[in-house]
Amino acid sequence: MKRFSLSRFIKSLYFRTTGYSYTNLGRLFLRFFVGIMLMQFGIRQIARFYDTQHVFPSVFGMDSETSLIIMICIEVICSLFIMVGFLTRLMIIPPFVAMIAAEYHLLHNYVDKASYLLDWQQQGYLPIMFLGIYFFLILVGPGKISVDYFLSLHIIHTENKSEAELEEV
Repeated sequence: MKRFSLSRFIKSLYFRTTGYSYTNLGRLFLRFFVGIMLMQFGIRQIARFYDTQHVFPSVFGMDSETSLIIMICIEVICSLFIMVGFLTRLMIIPPFVAMIAAEYHLLHNYVDKASYLLDWQQQGYLPIMFLGIYFFLILVGPGKISVDYFLSLHIIHTENKSEAELEEV
């Protein structure tokens, strides 16, 4: 029977908390988090469509109703694709552009006030948070817990290639 050693327990605990990496699970969590966060905006806009269709900002020369419909589609459809990890890097581009436009619109409304004086409670930081998460997901990809990964495996196996080629991508 082994004796309990506090130093051995602390070393084991240290290696378990710092040595192991759960990157694929972390990417899944981040995809779900950002997908749910963006989707709730889309669902709110669907619920209040008739109230917001005339006050929604017009973007890229479109009228406000068309801008709202496109934004709802981006928020709902792209969020679903990002959460399941299907065409992830491609589906991040529309919300990425939408967040750039939202940030521009938010900062453009503070012409009389310097943008660096915005309070942390104001919405000016929300698009920046989304942009950071989207940029990270574009860099690291969806991970192995995604439809993209399983489709890649299927394509590699049907072409009689090894999975090592997938790891190089």
